[in-house]
Amino acid sequence: MTDPSSSPSPTAESDSGEQRGQFNSQKMFILAAVGSAVGLGNIWRFPYVAYENGGGSYLIPYLVALFTAGVPFLFFEYAIGHKFRASAPLAFRRLAKSTEWLGWWNVLTCLVIGSYYAAILAWAGQYAYFSLTKAWGADPNAFFFGEVLKVAESPEFSFVPVLEDMWPMIIVWLVTIIIMVAGVSNGIGRLSVVLMPLLVVIFVALVIQSLLLPGASQGLNALFTPNWAALFNPEVWVAAYGQVFFSLSVGFGIMITYASYVGDREDMTGPAAIAAFANSGFELLAGIGVFAALGFMASAQGVDVGDVVSGGIGLAFIAFPAIINQAPAGELLGGLFFFSLVFAGLTSMVSILEVPIAALIDKTGWSRRPAVLVVMIPSAIVSIMVFGSTSGLYALDTVDAFINAFAILAAGLTTTLIVTWGVRKLSVLREHLNEDGTYHVGYWWHVCMGAITPALLGVSLVLEFINKASAPYEGYPNWYVAVFGWGVVVVLLIASAILSFVPWDPAIDTKDLNAVRDAKLKAESTGGHASISATTNDSNA
Repeated sequence: MTDPSSSPSPTAESDSGEQRGQFNSQKMFILAAVGSAVGLGNIWRFPYVAYENGGGSYLIPYLVALFTAGVPFLFFEYAIGHKFRASAPLAFRRLAKSTEWLGWWNVLTCLVIGSYYAAILAWAGQYAYFSLTKAWGADPNAFFFGEVLKVAESPEFSFVPVLEDMWPMIIVWLVTIIIMVAGVSNGIGRLSVVLMPLLVVIFVALVIQSLLLPGASQGLNALFTPNWAALFNPEVWVAAYGQVFFSLSVGFGIMITYASYVGDREDMTGPAAIAAFANSGFELLAGIGVFAALGFMASAQGVDVGDVVSGGIGLAFIAFPAIINQAPAGELLGGLFFFSLVFAGLTSMVSILEVPIAALIDKTGWSRRPAVLVVMIPSAIVSIMVFGSTSGLYALDTVDAFINAFAILAAGLTTTLIVTWGVRKLSVLREHLNEDGTYHVGYWWHVCMGAITPALLGVSLVLEFINKASAPYEGYPNWYVAVFGWGVVVVLLIASAILSFVPWDPAIDTKDLNAVRDAKLKAESTGGHASISATTNDSNA
């Protein structure tokens, strides 16, 4: 194991060798990419967003967004990662030195998301166990906020620990650390190969069980009955683009990192299309299963589906337990639902944390184990202290809202504008995709990335800013929103700029990637270890 305090001079094989790792096959890469895209938000967020934005008619803007933003942006990030064979900061630096800070923006965003994602994953794990005995009793709302989270009456800085939540979070972090130490292929790859098919089987069983509930058709009618007037509402289109953007895990470096672990002469457009449509198919399946269950709940209570629909935490940890209480074989339904949350969440969490780990490996030349520990142990400590406390829910709610809007959304907008109109590298990326791609990428891609996608992201960002700036978020105190909302975003941006000025090892910071690849081929053919720095110097002589 390499000493973290040292900075070894990487050999020709270190650019894609043991330090960084590589997926063993296209299948493993595709399953890992799908595992990252299919997360906690797909299961509860898509059904709720679809219902609120026109029901069946929402599928039209959703599909338009998928083809004009989702798939093109996946192509974009796959091309950057695969061409420059590096983590987000180094890949952007190799694209153009002035864009390195965009990669660090991705890295820090993932660190923040990973810190609170662990809390939600821990809650889902607890509820998978609670569902066996319906431990929440007759009042799931009081149980969740009072017994499980022990939420403080108002946002505060006290961070009183909740031991019942801290232990599950510790387990989540330990499991994730073990997976990450195992590496790209043996850890992330094998996890995805096992969990993704299992997740599909479990969720199909959940959908079948939900469809058999009395009143399921009432829920499906509510979800799919089209409201054609919604198509003329700009906010519906913005919501569709936002859903596609967030659900595909684009805009925060994950797909750039994963694509860097794929072999040189590999198709990137085919896997991007598969990942996009697999993710959308799973979202549609989630909508059917969840709304069938909500239809049962509405029928049992004699109310409209709209009266029992809730998004996010309300659906997962309050509404669904209420459904389980009344449903035939409710324990089975609950187990299927919460285990699917755990599996989906775990594959997403490892992808989120791989972004900073890969960046640290590239930056320092460390081996994987110390890089994993340096990234994850401090993250775990902060995560457990902040989000495993009585005020953790307030912090999670605020940080998530601002990170999604002003980190992921803003990063996507900024990146497309800079790469397309600033450094003008879109043609370079298109040529790379077309070298070995299943699908030919034409000028329509330039139109999407240079005009349609930034325009919609810009509108979304403006609407979010107006919404957040017009009143304190969720009525929380101004000082609290300033710290955990605006403050987190500002610190993230400043730190991204500072990190871009930290020098790289000259042996790693090479722009002549052809020389690097030649050195690798030479080393493989001779059994030697030609130095990247020496090769680069020779080629530039």
